[in-house]
Amino acid sequence: MDNGNAVQSLIEELYELISGARWFPVGQSKCIVDRTQALDIIDQIRTLMPREIAEAQRLVAGRMEFITNAKREAETIRRTAEERSRQLVDEQEVLRIAKAESRDLMANATGSANELRRSAARFVGDTLRESETALSEALKRISVSREQFDSALSGVPGVAAPELPERSEPAVPEAD
Repeated sequence: MDNGNAVQSLIEELYELISGARWFPVGQSKCIVDRTQALDIIDQIRTLMPREIAEAQRLVAGRMEFITNAKREAETIRRTAEERSRQLVDEQEVLRIAKAESRDLMANATGSANELRRSAARFVGDTLRESETALSEALKRISVSREQFDSALSGVPGVAAPELPERSEPAVPEAD
């Protein structure tokens, strides 16, 4: 029989001793008990109780240690989860910022490319107009020089002006 049952059994025995005792004529709250038998039961309980108390204390200490370890582990898990959560939030923030910067860069690049196309188109258009104007003026000067030459030759006796083909408008190449 273990100590817990032994103590319980001794307490039962003491209870029966007291409840089965004869009542003292002074009142019903007093009785006559075999002193030796009662003290023997109490001594046995005293002997067993320190072991019971020590066992109970050991169990309580084990329980407290278990609870402390569980709390420590729970705190570690919580801190780890919070840190991972912060990392995820930081990663999400970095990703959000990177995407925003990417959109800004693309918008700027698109705007720059469009501006470059417009500038190139203006430059080519201006250059073609200037070339056309320069060629037109050169053609006019050539035409004036030819007329002056023809006119100067017509005043020289015996020299006939060469037969030149009729001047035509310059051919404009067709656009592809």
